[in-house]
Amino acid sequence: MNDHLTQAIRDCIAACNDCATECGDCFTHMVGKDSSNECPACCIECAAICRLCADAMARNSPFFKELCTLCAKICDWCASECGAHAMEHCQKCAEACRRCAQACQRVVA
Repeated sequence: MNDHLTQAIRDCIAACNDCATECGDCFTHMVGKDSSNECPACCIECAAICRLCADAMARNSPFFKELCTLCAKICDWCASECGAHAMEHCQKCAEACRRCAQACQRVVA
């Protein structure tokens, strides 16, 4: 029975999965290129926490709210780093990170 999968949690899982995908794409485009900030390193951190967070929510981990709090923080950081670049993949990554951070914050509230 999946009573714990409220609409907010389902939305957050989807946002986390989308963010992990966009971070992976951004990383692929940026790896080996010069960057004036933490992009693409932030993408690896962000994708990892997003996947962990989505899995934790799906299995109703007793720690999912703490993970969501950390995920939102890392997503905000990645959004700031990638958002500083004009490339389309960086902008898409930053936007996905912002959506994920907001979804995580809604789940924790």
